[in-house]
Amino acid sequence: MNIKTKPLTEITHEATLLLCNKIGIANTIRFINQFISGYGNYTEEQKQLFADLSINDIVSEIKRIKKNLTKFFLILSIGNVK
Repeated sequence: MNIKTKPLTEITHEATLLLCNKIGIANTIRFINQFISGYGNYTEEQKQLFADLSINDIVSEIKRIKKNLTKFFLILSIGNVK
């Protein structure tokens, strides 16, 4: 039996689309993040990162990122239509 393998990038793309469609973008990101190991001092890095930002600044940035991610995954899913 001869099995044709796909490039890893194509498999990753297809798997990401399947996960997004089945469990949603947020849960897909949470799932993928469990395989990424962290490093450094998270608490200190967060204090430094957000020191000069108000809660409104942070919320606005989250909304902007969420909007861009939604557009990104929409483009990915449209590009996959055959």
